[in-house]
Amino acid sequence: MTSTTPRVWLTPQAHHRLRNELTALLAPARTRPDDETGDPGIVGDQARERRIRQINDLLSHAVVGEDPPDDGVAEPGMVLTVRFDDTGDTETFLLGVRGAEHGTIEVYSPDSPLGAAVNGALRGEQRAYRVPSGATVRITLLDAVPYSSVRPLH
Repeated sequence: MTSTTPRVWLTPQAHHRLRNELTALLAPARTRPDDETGDPGIVGDQARERRIRQINDLLSHAVVGEDPPDDGVAEPGMVLTVRFDDTGDTETFLLGVRGAEHGTIEVYSPDSPLGAAVNGALRGEQRAYRVPSGATVRITLLDAVPYSSVRPLH
């Protein structure tokens, strides 16, 4: 039996940053904290190993910079504008890997409550999701465009 691992959409910049972080994490440590000093050497090593595994997983499943079709469907790699129906407030964000992107646009993961709710929606479609307090938030997808069409050009 085979399992399929979902592809992860990354900008070229995010891919480059993750590769650099992985290189730094894999570099030999100059010094290791000594357990006798009370420094959390073992805990730090475990966190480092977890981060290495996380980055390797992201990079091995990455789709780098390939824009999804400009068809108005919310999916990773798209910049989405949603309206919170109860307040009328709007928010624009990139649906992608949170923590990999460092830019001026907010990033929501497709696994986050908002990201999961809006993923696959068409322009004008209403969706709902639950927040940790248990309240239901209703949203409407106002726009969905590929990241490359809105990213700042530097």
